[in-house]
Amino acid sequence: MRAITISRPGGPEVLTLADLPDPVPAAGEVLIRVRAFGINHADAYMRSGAWGQVADVPGIEAAGTVAADPSGTLAAGAPVVAILGGMGRSRNGSYAELVTVPATNVVPVTGIAADLPWTTLAAIPEVYATAWSALHANLELRPGQTILVRGATSALGQAVVDLARDLGATVVATSRSAERAAALKELGADTVLVDDGALAARVAGHGLRIDAVADLVGNSVLRDSLACLAPRGQLCQLGFLGGLAPVADFNPLTDLPTGVQLSFFGSAFVLGTPEYPLAGIPLNDIFAKVAAGTLRVRPPRTFAVDDIVAVHRRMEAGTAGGKMVVEL
Repeated sequence: MRAITISRPGGPEVLTLADLPDPVPAAGEVLIRVRAFGINHADAYMRSGAWGQVADVPGIEAAGTVAADPSGTLAAGAPVVAILGGMGRSRNGSYAELVTVPATNVVPVTGIAADLPWTTLAAIPEVYATAWSALHANLELRPGQTILVRGATSALGQAVVDLARDLGATVVATSRSAERAAALKELGADTVLVDDGALAARVAGHGLRIDAVADLVGNSVLRDSLACLAPRGQLCQLGFLGGLAPVADFNPLTDLPTGVQLSFFGSAFVLGTPEYPLAGIPLNDIFAKVAAGTLRVRPPRTFAVDDIVAVHRRMEAGTAGGKMVVEL
């Protein structure tokens, strides 16, 4: 099979196309013929060496068809999506024509969702599963509450905005660029703020009461994000678009407002484990809402395998503008 491999830890240029033996599924695994795969920031962290030793083939999600299921549960040719399960980290990932995935991390695509294009199916699983988990488990967001989505123009940020709006929350979204405000409004954001790194005073100036913060920018704005919250509010860190450097001299006594809850959801490490099963996330309901137009997933930017270096460069430059997928 053809696969994209990491020739050595480094920048986008270390991604190279190679011929590898076809993988063979073991017991408890499913072999998937990949039709499209999503691009995620986790891929860049693994490629660069920031997360230590990883598999030769990157990629943490895919959409495709079942090539083989030793258990007999899934029929050959059935449409499926796969997320994580060690892909890209402890086992070769989805940047390939074929990939083996633990059965616990494979979700059959059923009903109206099966009519969605492969590129759309590949754009949804990781970001929407992560967004759904953060909104429902970490933040316990309820209809009528107000959520601040910091880093909303990223693919994951757009998924948070989309799901929060569908839940019935008021959505305040941020972008570093005023030009992207219209796209966030189309997605369902009620208010869009240009993020200059100091939002708390502007949130107060707009008279906004923020019950929850989904923070994708990360440690570089953590203190400011906490200051945006109303009493007893909740903040969940979901990403590190502002870099991986730790928060210098963070002191809960002075930096964590009384009653405010701070949490983290690292989907790349837990989704599909017994503690965080994919069965608990209504992916097919999400697919069905996308197919019906209830969820407003923006069409992903689609690329070919030969574009992979340019795709990673675009991601690292912050110019993706949303989800990017590669179609095989």
